Amino acid sequence: MDINQLIAIVKSKIENEIKLENISIEDKSYLHKNHLGNIEGKYHLKISLKSKDLKKMKKIESNKRIYKILQDEIKQFIHSLQIFID
Repeated sequence: MDINQLIAIVKSKIENEIKLENISIEDKSYLHKNHLGNIEGKYHLKISLKSKDLKKMKKIESNKRIYKILQDEIKQFIHSLQIFID
């Protein structure tokens, strides 16, 4: 899977499960380029969300919710996630 397909899937899954005002997803895979554990085809994504519902939750709970939504993609295609909630 290429990065554009992955971003589209991640965005769609989050939008379908969480009420959002805004979402932005960036490929930050270059941050892991020379790391020992870096695997081709695994990506580092930065997800920035604006959601009143998530903002009401504790940070760990909101992150768990996003991880649960993306569990299949994390197993197969995501090496690392950065999550920012506003």
